[in-house]
Amino acid sequence: MRQTAGERTGARGEEISRGSRLVARDSGAFRDRRMIVGGRAHVRRILYMATVAAIKYNPVIRAFFHRLVAAGRPGKVAVIAAMRKLLTILNAMLRDRRPWQIA
Repeated sequence: MRQTAGERTGARGEEISRGSRLVARDSGAFRDRRMIVGGRAHVRRILYMATVAAIKYNPVIRAFFHRLVAAGRPGKVAVIAAMRKLLTILNAMLRDRRPWQIA
């Protein structure tokens, strides 16, 4: 029997969100850029590609991405922020057992 996405990810989507954990590589006074190196690489890769497609075709994610870029965020940072927003929307859809709604 196949599991649904909600059964695989749990109530809060913890399985998916573990793929994009931010890891700080700081030491004393040294502060460097943050990198996403923790979590599950295969989940992160799938979520990244879904986000790139959402930026192109989803009006909500596209507007969010372009607003961040217009505000001066680097492109990769804006993509990761859009990834987090998409993940939040997907988790809410699973939690409420509702289909996609624009507003």
